[in-house]
Amino acid sequence: MTAPQQDQSQQDWIARWQRLARRIRVPLGFLTAALYLFELWRRVPQSAAVAWSLALVLPGLWLRGYASGYVKKNQELTTTGPYAWVRNPLYLGSILIAAGFAVALLSWAVALALTVMFVAIYVPVIASEERFLRATFPGFDAYCRRVPRLIPRPFPATQSAGVERGRFSWSLYLKHREYNALIGAILLYLSLVFLRPALSALLHVRP
Repeated sequence: MTAPQQDQSQQDWIARWQRLARRIRVPLGFLTAALYLFELWRRVPQSAAVAWSLALVLPGLWLRGYASGYVKKNQELTTTGPYAWVRNPLYLGSILIAAGFAVALLSWAVALALTVMFVAIYVPVIASEERFLRATFPGFDAYCRRVPRLIPRPFPATQSAGVERGRFSWSLYLKHREYNALIGAILLYLSLVFLRPALSALLHVRP
């Protein structure tokens, strides 16, 4: 198989996976949410586990918020800020947040469901985004050689000559509505604390 044929085969594979991901994204999300609620009903959240989960959730929220203040989607190749450490800080932040809530429930079932959801949904999205960036920005391959996809470097990558250092922008943070991640995390923690007792009282079942 020639190089162009290999590229076309890879693109077709990505396109097929994306179509499948779009079909299963909503049902998989509902199933994961239902499993989360079932696990929350089945087991009483342990205070220590909830506290330890913050060690993952807070860095995840910070990383997503920090990255959203740098990225200019479809406009430029962002290589500064957290993007000098890892190519996908937004997705890495999401992984940390999801792992934190699995820890909060001490549930391997939730952890497995979240892993399946990440592989099924985010892997084709990342592949598609990389294909777009490679076709749009000539420096993307060089950037990939310096910065890993999901596991951060120990030190930020040196910027190419002529690249501005960049700075965090609150306007970009608000434009990307990254505050929704913080609101969602707060609601999930409230559910850990109050939802099970409320359901127990409603159904007259001892927690």
